[in-house]
Amino acid sequence: MQAEDARYLKKKVKVGSLDVHPTEKALVVNYELEATILGQLGDAMLGDKKECQKIIRLKSLDSNTDVAVLAREVVDKCKLIHPSKLGEVQHLISYLLSRKECSKDGQVSLNHPDPGEPKEQANLNELESYMEMLYEDMPDKVRGASFILQLARNPDYLEELCQNETVLGALARVLREDWKKSLDLSYNIVYIFFCFSVFSNFHSVISHFKIGSLCMDIIDGELQRTDQYREQLTKRKKGGELGADPAKLQQDYERNLKKYQAVIEKQDQVLRVCTYLLLNIAEDVRVEEKMRRKNIVGLLVRMQERESPDLLLLVVSFLKKLSCYMENKDDMADLNIVEKVSRLVSTDNSDLLNVTIRLLLNLSFDAGLRAKMIKVGLLPKLVSLMSEERHQQAVLAVLYHLSVDDKCKSMFTYTDCIPTVMKLVLNSPEPMVPLELMALAVNLAANKRNAQLICEGAGLKLLMKRALKYRDPLLTKMIRNIAQHEGPTRALFTEFVGDLCEVVSGGESDEFVLECVGVLGNLSLPDLDYCQLLTKHNLIDWIKDSLQPDAVEDDLALEVVVLLGTVAGDQAAAQLIVNTGILHSLVNLLNAKQEDDEMVLQIVYVFYQLTRHEATRPQVISTTEVPAYLIDLMHDKNTEIRRVCDTTLDIISVSSLN
Repeated sequence: MQAEDARYLKKKVKVGSLDVHPTEKALVVNYELEATILGQLGDAMLGDKKECQKIIRLKSLDSNTDVAVLAREVVDKCKLIHPSKLGEVQHLISYLLSRKECSKDGQVSLNHPDPGEPKEQANLNELESYMEMLYEDMPDKVRGASFILQLARNPDYLEELCQNETVLGALARVLREDWKKSLDLSYNIVYIFFCFSVFSNFHSVISHFKIGSLCMDIIDGELQRTDQYREQLTKRKKGGELGADPAKLQQDYERNLKKYQAVIEKQDQVLRVCTYLLLNIAEDVRVEEKMRRKNIVGLLVRMQERESPDLLLLVVSFLKKLSCYMENKDDMADLNIVEKVSRLVSTDNSDLLNVTIRLLLNLSFDAGLRAKMIKVGLLPKLVSLMSEERHQQAVLAVLYHLSVDDKCKSMFTYTDCIPTVMKLVLNSPEPMVPLELMALAVNLAANKRNAQLICEGAGLKLLMKRALKYRDPLLTKMIRNIAQHEGPTRALFTEFVGDLCEVVSGGESDEFVLECVGVLGNLSLPDLDYCQLLTKHNLIDWIKDSLQPDAVEDDLALEVVVLLGTVAGDQAAAQLIVNTGILHSLVNLLNAKQEDDEMVLQIVYVFYQLTRHEATRPQVISTTEVPAYLIDLMHDKNTEIRRVCDTTLDIISVSSLN
């Protein structure tokens, strides 16, 4: 390709997820950048895609911050965040505010004392002598590394340390050679490099000395060492040689148990600083991909068995970050991630619980993992967290995903979910009930037993009252799902039919009206006088106007046809439909929407309903277009359309013979 041939560069940005930074007071926007070079004729000559992240650091965030104002400022300034995400941004900032700060004193800190930390203060002018200690025996190595760590924890010294490749090279070499010999040494040196990892502009230091790869080796080695310790301890507990004194064996076991616990505590510190460093440098998706190839997911899942809340918080945060990508999610599934993370849902640590729920949310996009969540008993645990404000949004989102599966919907019946959902919906402070809550409620109402529980007492009446007051379309969709179930629950709607008709005939055509029409379309009630409803509320003219091609949105037109199918089941109402010319309007709509299978099916169903009544059958037959369309549609690709056409033509055929 000649340089002069490439005339234009076309960039396309596809925004992905929005999340909090795992370690800093910052938001992370994930997006995909697609660049295409166009030729003179506008044809694509060369293209490439790249996964990117934008980190929005909120340096001024503190307890006095007005979260709503800051969220608005973030949305206004960052073009990657759509204004509709304002609520999500506000929630994430609130989460950052409630999260424990990594450091209170301005230094880079892991809130652990430095092993081997000398009492005297480190001096930058003595850096060479500290480096020389790294060539001595182990106590001096630990002491020298600790002096350098003191310096590295002060961000003001990082630039100068970064320039001293001799010192950094010595640290990297000692770590590579001696990490198996001393946990204290490992902790101090990895902590030094962790201080660099906190700042993106120093990540080149870590990549240059291959510290990330080394940290993964250290994690793997320490986890193997833990397994060996545990195995030795188990053998001692079972007893040693035959004839040995039991009291002596017990003393020996307890002594070794204390040693084991001390080692585990130090190991947790090393594992934590290694994981923290890896998490920081993984903000570069290319580095993250390298880690994936070296089985970072496997290491993190193994570390979930540890007990340290601080370590677990980092591990689960890292898993949550990785779980955004399908390959990582599949790796986690193979390693039984759900079974291993489920124990953390019972933790008393609020930070750990919150990030665990968010990990489950990412995993719950997978149907197989949703089934495992149900199998390991997570449903009642999650339901019990619905009322906790901090976790509510994420919990509702996970429960919504679980409620997508029909088999799972019925399992909500055996929890406190329905009463809690009703309480949250009816007590919602805003006119429109939050989306996550309503999404769950809509799905739950699609199950007959759940719908019965919702309607217990004055449940349906209270829902109808709120829906009509605030014209909430999602709440009305929930009510519509309740109305689809035959039996006692449907009969409860009789007293609300007039209110719904008033809304429909009001002249508006928004989402709320569409859902109200949908509710009416589900109300096939034997004792309802449809003819009176149509005339009393002047619905005939409204229906005829709505059936004109392109007069209203297709979704609303479809709901009107469904309503006619329900109403036409009543003979008097069917006669009214035929006498007022609605039949011709349906034929015209069918002619205009021949490619819309759902619309065609519902119109043909109205024809079927009208032919069932002897009083209206002749008008349907005499409307010559109807039989012709029915015969033509007998050969349609859609099985349901063919079936309804066949049944309708059978009725017409028998009638003609008679």
